[in-house]
Amino acid sequence: MIALSLAEIATVVGGQTYDIPDPAVLVTGPVVRDSREVEPGSLFVAFVGERVDGHDYAADVVAAGAAAVLASRPVGVPAIVVDDVQAALGALARHVVERLGATLVALTGSVGKTSSKDLLAQVLRRHAPTVWTPGSLNNEIGLPLTALSATDETKFLVLEMGARGIGHIRYLTGLTPPKIGLVLNVGTAHIGEFGGREQIAEAKGELVESLPADGAAILNADDPLVRAMASRTKARVLLFGEAADADVRAENVRLTENGQPAFTLHTPSGCSDVTLRLYGEHHVSNALAAAAVAHELGMSVDEIALALSEAGTLSRWRMEVTERPDGVTVVNDAYNANPESMRAALRALVAMGKASQAKGGRTWAVLGHMAELGDEGLAEHDAVGRLAVRLNVSKLVAVGGREASWLQLGAYNEGSWGEESVHVSDAQAAIDLLRSELRAGDVVLVKASRSVGLEKVAAALLENHTEGEVSGR
Repeated sequence: MIALSLAEIATVVGGQTYDIPDPAVLVTGPVVRDSREVEPGSLFVAFVGERVDGHDYAADVVAAGAAAVLASRPVGVPAIVVDDVQAALGALARHVVERLGATLVALTGSVGKTSSKDLLAQVLRRHAPTVWTPGSLNNEIGLPLTALSATDETKFLVLEMGARGIGHIRYLTGLTPPKIGLVLNVGTAHIGEFGGREQIAEAKGELVESLPADGAAILNADDPLVRAMASRTKARVLLFGEAADADVRAENVRLTENGQPAFTLHTPSGCSDVTLRLYGEHHVSNALAAAAVAHELGMSVDEIALALSEAGTLSRWRMEVTERPDGVTVVNDAYNANPESMRAALRALVAMGKASQAKGGRTWAVLGHMAELGDEGLAEHDAVGRLAVRLNVSKLVAVGGREASWLQLGAYNEGSWGEESVHVSDAQAAIDLLRSELRAGDVVLVKASRSVGLEKVAAALLENHTEGEVSGR
């Protein structure tokens, strides 16, 4: 964070200082909520969680070098005490970004936010110092913490914004007002909480409504609900996609024999060829989104194409591809799942498996529960099971309870009556099955909502195979 005195911070957040001998002491280290991340000069933010109260670690973090604690009660060590720690953290973030000379870029969407953000970060950091959201820390706590990690040298601040209801993105843009807003798509993720795609579109569009007149709204031309958001912003609109009228578009889209997308990138300043290191055709849209922002920020088409072609994955468990020495390939996409991302991952699995199938290899889809679908849950899980059969996935392993049975039921109703699909109770049962049946040339996709914990399956399959090569990084 840019250096601020404890006195200034107290004023910004409307707090009272306790046990601070010298209010002029500067916070020069990171602002953190995890006591293990404290460095000399840090500000430790004490949240009260369901299981852990950050206030209990106050003495430890000060002993480790923290300048003070942002707290909701006195803690016996240097502290700035406020009524609402979350609100204070947001106020501090707003104060810091107003002092920065950085351009703020915010992005949202139902699927692909983290992958697109990671691509954009890797493109922009080749151009100028860039700070971006780590992983998926895109909520009212993670976003201000990311903003507070920027320094005086930061030129681009890339912030992922998530939403679970109307007004959430409006709140986040109030903390960190963006100059450029990117909307990727409107899908069915969290549809059970929103109530429908129209409501999701209403929430996502809050991002473009927040943009200034001299800003830019980067919108997906291939998604009608996103394209329609052009009427909700006073900013200039730039379209990306495969549509003929998109300002930034892809032509001649194809997959390499390994399932990696290649295409010709067209921008208003020219065209250049791109071959991604990532897997699956769905990453073309993510790459175009990143390219559109980079073009808006002044990068040349050749710079953008080169950066995209060299970019890998920055966040864990998102299409992590590891080939074991025995010829088995494990695709760990277990961080999260929704109907759109599940369909994209299945198509990527099939594309990756084409070369191996010619040599007797098989494709395995190890799938679990997609959360927060509400009344759409049965239909969506059934549809994914059916799609696995239509795509000719060799083996479907549905892991878990009711929702997993819906996955298998869809596969069965689509014609999977033999040994092509199986329903197992938990991750360990999936591990036991796979260990006994995998053979050289097989490609295994592991994917479910985060709560299912299917990353354990991927980890077990790679155990004792550490010399394998990880791709897409």
